Amino acid sequence: MRFFYRHRVALSALGVVLLVLFAFGTCFFALSRTASGASRPVVVLDAGHGGIDAGVTGALTGVRESDLNLAVVRILQEKFEGAGFETVLTRRSEAGLYGTTAPGHKKRDMAKRAEIIQKASPVLVLSIHMNAFSSSARRGAQAFYRLGLSSSKELACALQSALNAMPECVKKTSPVAGDYFILNCCDCPSAIVECGFLSNPADEELLVTHEYREKLASAILAGALTYLSSAT
Repeated sequence: MRFFYRHRVALSALGVVLLVLFAFGTCFFALSRTASGASRPVVVLDAGHGGIDAGVTGALTGVRESDLNLAVVRILQEKFEGAGFETVLTRRSEAGLYGTTAPGHKKRDMAKRAEIIQKASPVLVLSIHMNAFSSSARRGAQAFYRLGLSSSKELACALQSALNAMPECVKKTSPVAGDYFILNCCDCPSAIVECGFLSNPADEELLVTHEYREKLASAILAGALTYLSSAT
């Protein structure tokens, strides 16, 4: 019993050390930027859609993509700020950014997001969305990057690796390149994270729970920190 107890104490102590090292690692990038008194590095968190633009809706519950996007972004805000970053949210409420609902509201909404991103001068941009597909069999989180921008691809690869490592991931996937306005509006590292398919019942059941959104946000943070640590 004494032998077992001593080893259990040693393992517990090792666990504490590892947790401390992990916590230090997550804050290292931000601390290195602020050590000389400079302002904290900025991360822009973009909750896709909003207002009359609900995005896709859940096949089972009817949940609005725009609401889930904002819920994930709010968790990410807390996690990034806890790691020493300043966060800028393009959308802070259920409302869209288009002003009035007159024709052209989508274009105005996207232009406002671009304005916020460019003004923030961020170290990276993360745009959060939910996916949907004609076949309900498709599921899982996937990262998208700006075609032709290496920093965007590297960020998306780091994010995808973290998402693939989640216990809930049933099929590992690769990030996808594309021509997306939100990624093209600035030259800083940026990526879209489609957190899952609301057209898939299993994904929807996960995404409507706060517990899973917490896990998802932790994976996104881990991927972003992996990218930032390798980019410095």
